[in-house]
Amino acid sequence: MTSFFIGDVALDEYYTADRWPGRADKGMVMELPSEAGGSIANAAVVNAGLGGQTQFISLLNDSPLSQRLIADLKKNGVGVDHMLIDPAIPESRNFIFLVDGEHVVLTVEMGEQPMWLDPAALDALRQPGFLYTTLYRARRLHARTDQGVVKQADLLADLRQNGRRVIFDLDVGGCTPQDMPYLTGAAVVIFNQVGFRAAFGHDEITFIGDWMQTHDIDWVVRTLAADGAEARNGDTILRVPGFPVDVVDVTGAGDTFGGTLTWCLSQGQTIEEALDFSVAAASRSVTIHGPRAGKAAPEDIRRWRDDERRPRSR
Repeated sequence: MTSFFIGDVALDEYYTADRWPGRADKGMVMELPSEAGGSIANAAVVNAGLGGQTQFISLLNDSPLSQRLIADLKKNGVGVDHMLIDPAIPESRNFIFLVDGEHVVLTVEMGEQPMWLDPAALDALRQPGFLYTTLYRARRLHARTDQGVVKQADLLADLRQNGRRVIFDLDVGGCTPQDMPYLTGAAVVIFNQVGFRAAFGHDEITFIGDWMQTHDIDWVVRTLAADGAEARNGDTILRVPGFPVDVVDVTGAGDTFGGTLTWCLSQGQTIEEALDFSVAAASRSVTIHGPRAGKAAPEDIRRWRDDERRPRSR
C-alpha cells in the first residue's frame, strides 16, 4: 500500500540570529549550510525512512535546483514518478532563521497554478492508502477523467470513494468555513497549537465534537510541542506526554510527527499506538539539526523512546 504526499519541497537556507529584528530594525545573522527540505517533502522522507512505500508529488520548475531536490527525494527512498513541471514558476526556497530555540520560516511565493494530475497519477491515487497533504495544495489539484474535469474538493471526494484516506496537515494556518468541503470526510486533521486556535478561537479539544461530526472527520490531532500531542474521535480523547529534551532545532518536528503518524496508520496501528510513536519520533528529531533530522528506522525510534522513559539512576 503506497502513501502519497502532495505538497512542497524546497531548499532550506539556514541562518542563526541572537534576536528577531523589529520593524525598521536591523540585525546580524550567521549562515549555516543549506539543506533539502519543504514541509510535506520532509514528512515523505520520514515515512520512507520508516519503511513505508512513498510517492511524492509537487509542482516545480525545470532548473538545476529542482533536479537537485528531486534527486534528493529519490536518494531518500521517496518515489517521484508523478512529479509535475512548469518552467515558469519560481525557484522553491525557504529561509529559516533559528532564534532562541525557535524558528522563523520565510517561503518564496510559488503562485496558485493548477496542479494537473496525469492519468497515471490519478489511477495510482485511486487505490487504497493514505494521502498526506495541505489545503494550499488541495485547492490546486485538477485531473481530466472520462466524465470531464474533476478538481479540488470534488477530486478529493473521488479519491476517498476509491479508498484513499486523506490526512491534512494544517500546521499554523488552521482552517475556515470555506475550507470545509476539502476537510469533510478526512481520516485525520492535524493542527499545531497556533493552527488550532486560529481555526476555533480557543484551545479546548473537548469543544469540537459537533464540528467533527458535522464534517465526518474521523480524528483531529493537535500537537503540543514539548507537551506531546492529543487526539479526539467522537467522545474519545487521547493524550500522550512529550519528552524533556535539549532542543537543537525544531525545524521539521511537525513534519516528522505527520510522516510518522501516516506510517503508523498504514501499518495498521491504533491511533493510540501511532500517537505515542509519533510523539517520540518528533521529540527525538528536535535534538538533531536539520529539517529531516526525524528520518530514522523504527527500531531507532523505539530504542530512543525506551531509553528516554527509563528511570535515571541518581
